[in-house]
Amino acid sequence: MSAIKQLPRWADIFLLPLVGLAAALLLSAGIIALLGESPWQAVKLMIDGALGSQEGIGYSLFYATNFIFTGLAVAVAFHAGLFNIGGEGQAYIGGLGTGLVCLWFSHWPFWVVLPLAVLASAGFGAAWAFLPGLLQAKRGSHIVITTIMFNFIASALMTYLLVNVLVKPGQQSPETREFAQGLWMPFAHEMLGRFGINFTATPLNLAFVLALGAAIFVWIFIWHTRWGYALRVVGQSPAAAVYAGMSPSRITVMAMLLSGALAGGLGLNELMGSQHRILIDFPGGAGFVGIAVALMGRNHPFGILLAAGLFGALYQGGSQLTFDMPRINRDMVVVIQGLVILSCGALENMFRVPLTALLGRPVRAEKEKL
Repeated sequence: MSAIKQLPRWADIFLLPLVGLAAALLLSAGIIALLGESPWQAVKLMIDGALGSQEGIGYSLFYATNFIFTGLAVAVAFHAGLFNIGGEGQAYIGGLGTGLVCLWFSHWPFWVVLPLAVLASAGFGAAWAFLPGLLQAKRGSHIVITTIMFNFIASALMTYLLVNVLVKPGQQSPETREFAQGLWMPFAHEMLGRFGINFTATPLNLAFVLALGAAIFVWIFIWHTRWGYALRVVGQSPAAAVYAGMSPSRITVMAMLLSGALAGGLGLNELMGSQHRILIDFPGGAGFVGIAVALMGRNHPFGILLAAGLFGALYQGGSQLTFDMPRINRDMVVVIQGLVILSCGALENMFRVPLTALLGRPVRAEKEKL
């Protein structure tokens, strides 16, 4: 008799990502040591910069807000068996929708404009994901290829619009005029101040609460609705979905629409919450980081919240590191982030095999062929 071992669920959800993270940190420590700096001091500076003050925590959560939106976008598509790597473009176009609402309705009250901005960000992001989803569903075009292409198309389109159409008259910088101050997202320090809680001024804003709401929505949708159940069935076995009377093509398009809508939420944080104008490349790579966040978070909203917090801390702590250690520049911080992505994503199976051998439990026994 031969037994097939499977990693326990707790180990798959918690231990495996921690092992990958530890491996990435060890590799990063080796590189930092080769540069002539102390790895322990670097880690201390990063932790202190990200979590050692109210300012650091505020900035870490601000960056994490972007990663929550893009991580959720990747996760929803993944549950449908789709690898959507077009979150960058979908966030870009979704932000265009947010910005247009703020520019067009500049004299309207904030609490009237906010729902319109949310709908526009979701609608524009979903629209940008629609065609890749339709091509996958109807023509069999690979979703990875089409979403990559749409990232480049989104970048070219936004460059044209910001240079020739939306640019503020009389300026050279490719960006729009500033939104009316009454349409800026309320900052966390302002909201907390109303309750008598003092908090350092940072870009952290109401969009963080909206991101948490999006995570709750995804959890309910994927695991507690019949549409989410159908989406997961298609992701596991399209043939079984057809046998059960489901339409894989329709669910594929639905998954991509929802994925694009979630990615579009990034504009609420970056544009309404921080930049207060539409400008070139405002997603800043968050769409690609969302892939790592979803993988590390096991495509579950709770795991994505934790992984987004980690990457937000890496962004903020890395900025502090470049100030205090001159030999470590911003590119080195990107390398550290890349090592985390590599260890927790691409090299996951390298750690899974020994952990399964050590902790795995038999799940099925088959008779050996004689």
